[in-house]
Amino acid sequence: MRFALISLGCPKNQVDADVMCRRLLQAGHTTTADLSEAELILVNTCGFIESAKTEAIENILMACSYKEQNPALKVVVTGCLAERYREEIQKEIPEVDGVVGLGSSEGIVAILQRIMQGEHLQSYGPKTDLPLGGERVISTPAHYAYLKIAEGCNNRCHYCAIPSIRGPLRSRTVGDCVSEAKWLAAQGVKELILVAQDVTAFGDDLGENAICQLLDELQTVEGIEWIRLLYAYPERITDAFIAAMVRNSKVLHYLDMPIQHSETRVLKSMNRKGDREVICNAVQRLRAAMPDITLRTTLIAGYPGETEEEFAAMQQFVREMQFDRLGCFAYSQEEGTVAADMEGQIEETLKQQRADSIMRIQTAIMAEKQAKKVDSVLRVLCDGQDEESGLYLCRSTADAPDIDGVVCVRSENPLYPGEFYEVLIEESDEYDLYAVLAEKE
Repeated sequence: MRFALISLGCPKNQVDADVMCRRLLQAGHTTTADLSEAELILVNTCGFIESAKTEAIENILMACSYKEQNPALKVVVTGCLAERYREEIQKEIPEVDGVVGLGSSEGIVAILQRIMQGEHLQSYGPKTDLPLGGERVISTPAHYAYLKIAEGCNNRCHYCAIPSIRGPLRSRTVGDCVSEAKWLAAQGVKELILVAQDVTAFGDDLGENAICQLLDELQTVEGIEWIRLLYAYPERITDAFIAAMVRNSKVLHYLDMPIQHSETRVLKSMNRKGDREVICNAVQRLRAAMPDITLRTTLIAGYPGETEEEFAAMQQFVREMQFDRLGCFAYSQEEGTVAADMEGQIEETLKQQRADSIMRIQTAIMAEKQAKKVDSVLRVLCDGQDEESGLYLCRSTADAPDIDGVVCVRSENPLYPGEFYEVLIEESDEYDLYAVLAEKE
């Protein structure tokens, strides 16, 4: 069959989609990017927060609309939304031909064959059967890829539905991760981006915190030049972890450390393990060990019970901490979570106003930090070229793909995706830098 795959949400979800895609291709099926040519459309959904659910439903309905011109088309939903709303999807969108839970993705080939033969089915396996990784299609540009080192989460933050969707923490072995890294390197990957719900919890379920050992061993993988870490929790930023970042030259001085709030009472209400002092201490130690480190974080504004005083304190915290990158989101009241039933729910408009206020503060901080990079020389990795402007889109060590800004390089000579270049920064704005190739000495 010809199938089309729509994948939504986070990089971890994308890895799941890429594994499924490879299995289908190995079984002899073919893929198409044109939905009108597909015999089956597989929608791999996100269902983490309300905006993600809305996007998922819009894509499911869009896929089903192709049945008007092709009544034989099959539409199958998988991913987080399928896992979280097992009965509702088939009931509310009867045009859907199958719903496949995360724990059944290992058997995706056989399940889709049955659906193509006319069965309407729902298939769910244990959450512990979620695939952790392995050989897959690389849907990112060929020179970078995500390495999912663990699945699920034990943190049980009160606002978060992930443990109920994806289950408890399940780490891969160090050897398994390194084997996949070697396979990715052999495919031409140069930048490896480590992802999990909490990379600093890697190995806890196996009786040891193994992230330092993993970084040491990934350092030895030939072909990999950059190793980037996403989603590290501040209370787990140990001196040993920082030392591992420092001693391994391929590990970028970049860390995505979601803290969610600055005020201790709110953090405790969120069931976060750290407090304001822990966060500040982690930031201080990271910057002392790596003065050039880029720190990214996320905050939630309008959490139930957040007072005006606590919000004002968070605004001041953002000014003082001077994070290099920061995203602030209005709290999303997710059914099935502890926070959803808390008293003190804040009106939607006020939540968004608070989030927007934080982002205005941060935008000014980022503009100032970006301006300081003008006249400096940076090493960048080329991702491709913008056809409209002709500028080459590159990233420095401070820029994670699809999250941060880019370095737009003007060059009369062609630059090639996956190649590294030295560039001279000429201009900046809040998010992006503008550069030319640096003259060689």
